Amino acid sequence: MKRTFLVFLLALLILSVSAQEKKVKTGWKFGGALPAVTYDSDLGFEYGALAEFFNYGDGSKYPDWIDHTYTEISRYTKGSGIYRFMFESRHIIPGVQWISDLSYLPDKAATFYGFNGYESVYNKDWMNNKMADDIYRSRMFYRFQKNQFRFKNDFQGKISGDHFKWSAGLAFQDFTTSSVNINKLNKGKKELLPSVDSVPGLFERYKALGIIPADEANGGWINTVKIGLTWDSRDNKPNPMKGLWTEIGIEAAPKFMGNNWGFSKLYIIHRQYFTLIEKNLSLVYRLGYQATISGHTPFFYQSQVITSRLTGATSEGLGGAKTLRGVLRDRVVGDAFFMGNIELRWKPLYFKFLKQDCYMGLNAFYDFGKVTKDIKLPDNLQAKFESQVYPFDNYSDYFKPGPDKLHQSAGMSLMLVMNQNFVVAIDCGKAFNVQDGNIGFSIGLNYLF
Repeated sequence: MKRTFLVFLLALLILSVSAQEKKVKTGWKFGGALPAVTYDSDLGFEYGALAEFFNYGDGSKYPDWIDHTYTEISRYTKGSGIYRFMFESRHIIPGVQWISDLSYLPDKAATFYGFNGYESVYNKDWMNNKMADDIYRSRMFYRFQKNQFRFKNDFQGKISGDHFKWSAGLAFQDFTTSSVNINKLNKGKKELLPSVDSVPGLFERYKALGIIPADEANGGWINTVKIGLTWDSRDNKPNPMKGLWTEIGIEAAPKFMGNNWGFSKLYIIHRQYFTLIEKNLSLVYRLGYQATISGHTPFFYQSQVITSRLTGATSEGLGGAKTLRGVLRDRVVGDAFFMGNIELRWKPLYFKFLKQDCYMGLNAFYDFGKVTKDIKLPDNLQAKFESQVYPFDNYSDYFKPGPDKLHQSAGMSLMLVMNQNFVVAIDCGKAFNVQDGNIGFSIGLNYLF
């Protein structure tokens, strides 16, 4: 159970490099920073910081920039964390936008709720240590350990005019997956978590049932190439008021690149922006579809949401701050999915802070998505399940066969924006179905799309 004493110190720590107020920025400017201080009863204290810098060049394209860096170092005292450096340039390679991302993302308690959406039953009481002993299992029941190393490079260039573009990418990613390290999480605690031997979690049970094959259970390398087409007519990249942003592409993980599994995925994402009140109110939406079109995708990569470029430390779902806000993180995992987001974005307040141009935004949102193609489960699953001796277990406690239904959530966002580029997003979403959780709260960077 997460107890956040101070999720983020909500302050924009701005260092003004100019003695006078200027509407137009030139050269490298400190975009902003946020310290991160949180507490999780299982993972410990989180500490660290993130910072952004922007190079506006001669200022002729402000608020657009020509170079951008983002650095984040944050970790929990028991090992989870984010170690990320991202560099983005629009001029180093002539005519090409280049985004390079180097990250290490250890997660000692990654969420795992099974496959195929509502086909996998979620029981929140099993993680609630306030429940009776014959109901409570473990706070780590729907958790496993997943560490990810990522070196990712994305490129984009013009085909015709300013809007029609090509995109390409090359990524090297190493995933290490295992059971949660209960001994490490129990250090310094009076109330101990049960071991996975005495109380196997969902990850351990899926391995025993063969739903997670033995050759995938420990993770592995996923090295990919990507190619696609993009139409981008947005008037402002951080928060567009009008235009389209549509992309279609294929990401492939061929075996000759050192992969143990060969597969390819199709992704299509369409975003559109409508101005309702000039500069201050807009209606926007995003629709996305992703599907495996060849080969077999290992379970630990099925939650990845593919785009032409990353807008945060992770791009995972469905469920969580980047896809379905308020729905449990990675709750909806399948071999293909459809998703959508609708937002009403308002800018009620403009102000100056330490000589910087800032505004506050308020968004109302509605998110939805579903699995459109299942991850195949073993044909004799129920018989295998019933042959295993686990106390209090029934097949219907874990599986509800049938096609997935729409997962939905709605909520509000508070946006704090400096110089139109540094965006702090505070989201609070409510899931419509108790099988998807209850209320989700997150603080991060950037508008969702």
